Amino acid sequence: MTIREFKMPDVGEGLTEAEILKWYVQPGDTVTDGQVVCEVETAKAAVELPIPFDGTVHELVFPEGTTVDVGQVIISVNVGGDAPAAAPAPAAPAPVAAPAPEAEAEEPQGRQPVLVGYGVAATSTRRRARKAPAGSAAAPAAVVPEQLNGHGSVTAAAKPLAKPPVRKLAKDLGVDLTVVVPTGPDGIITREDVHRAAAPVTEPAPAVAAPAPTPVQAPVAVTAPVAAGDARETRVPIKGVRKATAAAMVGSAFTAPHVTEFVTFDITRTMKLVEDLKSDKDLAGLRINPLLIIAKAVLVAVRRNPEINAAWDEAAQEIVLKHYVNLGIAAATPRGLIVPNIKDAHAQTLPELSRSLSELVATAREGKTTPAAMQGGTFTITNVGVFGVDTGTPILNPGESAILAVGAIKLQPWVHKGKVKPRQVTTLALSFDHRLVDGELGSKFLADVAAVLEQPKRLMTWA
Repeated sequence: MTIREFKMPDVGEGLTEAEILKWYVQPGDTVTDGQVVCEVETAKAAVELPIPFDGTVHELVFPEGTTVDVGQVIISVNVGGDAPAAAPAPAAPAPVAAPAPEAEAEEPQGRQPVLVGYGVAATSTRRRARKAPAGSAAAPAAVVPEQLNGHGSVTAAAKPLAKPPVRKLAKDLGVDLTVVVPTGPDGIITREDVHRAAAPVTEPAPAVAAPAPTPVQAPVAVTAPVAAGDARETRVPIKGVRKATAAAMVGSAFTAPHVTEFVTFDITRTMKLVEDLKSDKDLAGLRINPLLIIAKAVLVAVRRNPEINAAWDEAAQEIVLKHYVNLGIAAATPRGLIVPNIKDAHAQTLPELSRSLSELVATAREGKTTPAAMQGGTFTITNVGVFGVDTGTPILNPGESAILAVGAIKLQPWVHKGKVKPRQVTTLALSFDHRLVDGELGSKFLADVAAVLEQPKRLMTWA
């Protein structure tokens, strides 16, 4: 039997770790070169990993939910044609003895902020056994004399069985594993068991007479006084996109000196243009909305003020002027805020830009945005107006010099041609890196964007 190992690759520039979301194969399954074997979540996106050779799955080294460092073996495959040996049955733990090191490996360390260029963390695929403090309820040698078996009866119990990621989850959520009712095979506590224990009680305890909740009762909402023992807090591990976003925003806020300018103006003519374009037969089937015209206005303003499209290279002590625009669009997704960008947006026509925006949004909603799609941005638009917000002071995307926030478009009284009339009005907010962009450049750029949107015919004369 010849075993080949597949290691966690660096699926994005400089990423150091990824969480295994789902395995698509099991030991004994036949795999072929290029077949997707698992899905992982990095700090930037969910990515499917293909196996680079043929064979039969020998072992899945890590279970779902485990955070694995780049370079660690995650799956082994028998490429010699022999059937893999059957996995040994798990041995029952002794009541007072600590489990073997393999079964009680040290919990994965809390994930550190992942920043581009930090490289691979220097760790080993084998982890030493954890030594818990004396007297701790979760210490490996601690003995729990008895526990409820979930039906009101009492049974003798040794140390609760749970995999390291589940133990870490319990620790993060403040859950005592000795009181968790296991539902996994062989009495193993699962992630769902921990979450269930952390959630507010929705069933009466065996010794307490209380009415059962109705089927429509929300499992988390608490409107009545909280009974003793109910959870008053829920702790959610910081990981994936949210962790990367937090690290990037903190780094940006404390590295680049931010300045924000605002402009409020009449966008009625642009809204009329949007309606006209929707009825244009040549644009049938394309998604036409105000964001499309705003994006085009930004590209026109960048052409008129090219210095706004730059980056600050601290290491080289240089300002990098970009002669292309990779236009980032901030997107709120179930996985958190991400900023994929449209490559070379400056070279796209209005129909091409419409298609690119539609593909970007659809891919983000499906959770299929790739790390490559979120790298290399040069300028970002964030549309807070979709939430009914008038404006904001956005934080720069790392590596970019400016970001434009688009506020809600509302019907307001406005002086138009000497008379007060109801007009569509909005506010734009431009945040920029004052090392790169001074007040004059920032003001000119913002004024140009507003001018195009106030008089969209300038798209033809300025573009």
